[in-house]
Amino acid sequence: MQGKSMSGASPVTGPDPAALEEGDPCALRDLVLQVLDDAKAQDVEVFDLRERNTFADFMVVASGTSSRQNKAMADRLSMKIKALGLSAPLGVEGQQEGEWVLVDLNDVVVHLMLPQTRAFYNLEKLWDEATRSRPAQSS
Repeated sequence: MQGKSMSGASPVTGPDPAALEEGDPCALRDLVLQVLDDAKAQDVEVFDLRERNTFADFMVVASGTSSRQNKAMADRLSMKIKALGLSAPLGVEGQQEGEWVLVDLNDVVVHLMLPQTRAFYNLEKLWDEATRSRPAQSS
């Protein structure tokens, strides 16, 4: 299943700063979506995992057009988190190659993948329609 591309869509609304400070996972998800939108991520999909597991509340899967873009998106996420005074990511994996970069923000896990890598591993297939949501778009 293909996700809805955010390119050309209305801008993603930013997170509530107070909610971010309180550790609200929805606000963190919104921050991730805003950063990815600014970085021109493609085919962004959000999975609500709150009812399914304990390792994270949300999983975000997005594609970059190159390994360089994936690395840059991971850097932008880390820098934005630090600039806001939030806890640094628990880990960033795969940044050296950039084919698949995982950014673990504790409540939100972000997968940044090249389209061919994403098609091969098909993470979306692991989660059913009940966990998949599209980022809210303002009209």
